[in-house]
Amino acid sequence: MTMRLRRRTAVAALAATLLLATPVATAQALSGPAPVQGASATATVDELPRPTGPYAVGTEVLHLTDHDRNDPWVPEAGDRELMVSLYYPARPGRPGATAPYMSTREAEAVLAGRVLEDDAPAKVSSLATHARTGARTAHGRFPLVLLSPGFGNPRATMTSLAEDLASRGYVVANVDHAYESLGTELPDGRLLTCVACDRMEAAPSEEARAELGRLVSTGRAADLSFVLGRLTGHRPAWKNSRMIDPDRVAVAGHSIGGSAAASAMLTDPRFDAGINMDGTFQERVPASGLDGRPFMMLGTASFHFPGGEDKSWDEGYQRLDGWKRWIGVAGSGHSSFTDIPVLEDRMGVTLDPSVTLSTDRQVRITRDYVGAFLDQHLRGRHQRLLDGPTPGNPEVVFQHS
Repeated sequence: MTMRLRRRTAVAALAATLLLATPVATAQALSGPAPVQGASATATVDELPRPTGPYAVGTEVLHLTDHDRNDPWVPEAGDRELMVSLYYPARPGRPGATAPYMSTREAEAVLAGRVLEDDAPAKVSSLATHARTGARTAHGRFPLVLLSPGFGNPRATMTSLAEDLASRGYVVANVDHAYESLGTELPDGRLLTCVACDRMEAAPSEEARAELGRLVSTGRAADLSFVLGRLTGHRPAWKNSRMIDPDRVAVAGHSIGGSAAASAMLTDPRFDAGINMDGTFQERVPASGLDGRPFMMLGTASFHFPGGEDKSWDEGYQRLDGWKRWIGVAGSGHSSFTDIPVLEDRMGVTLDPSVTLSTDRQVRITRDYVGAFLDQHLRGRHQRLLDGPTPGNPEVVFQHS
């Protein structure tokens, strides 16, 4: 990998994890001219964007342990532990409390060492969500989507997408991968930090970093397959697993989580479709492809474009043997496909001054194109949005290599 790719898959992916450290004025002074209107965080927001689908959204958190695997980052900790936030279509009503965005301890760990106001962790943890605990499940069976966040990012940074998909009629399992997030709190009070990030930073060579990237991607694939089994197997871990249709399952992720989505499809035929959101493929797509299963690559147009620096997208796209799309978003940044833009607005800071899209557009494009892909391939509903450019989405570029 080149220096820039290393930075995106390790340092930048870590830095993008709520690096809410630089006030807007300071960021502009360091970065030159201010970005165009809409890219700066100019107003404090109190809640995530509202879900767009017809269902109310319920949520529940599971703590799962894979007794067949030791944790790869901290072997002395024993079996691999995972925190999973489930989001599901619910019936109307307000039977429970709104779920917290993340715990204050998690926010403190994520923001540790950043130059921020003293109330910054409380601001992040108190960002209002729309999913409610204890909500009654909607009637029917629904497709399942597993989400994997970027390297260093807690699962909370995928909440807006997860809530929206649940409101559209999907069960969503949002997975925190142990010791690969800056802060993950377990039910017994333990707070796991990003040991994998430390290992990546200390790697002595490009080859060592590349090997660690493959380890993260393949390890997450094993995590995702384990979670799928615990949700749909003979003795499911979730009391509402009956609402999941195990014959309609997709996997998606951001950054290295997007690579993990491809890795999961390589090893587990139960995943029917997949999405990589702006992540370098850490594991090569084989010449035989993905057995004809659909796959979408959705990324920032300024970095992931045919013939660009990330050669893994050129090679991966060529080797995909089923329905496929390579979609770029002009004016976006690496974290545009997550909650980071909303968190920037919440904190009044700017991470990436090169981003020219408003927060609303970043959120809307991600939701619309991910939702369209899932509707087409898990529900069999043809989506014209995926056929090519549309007047209402001038930022979206259909790439061809």
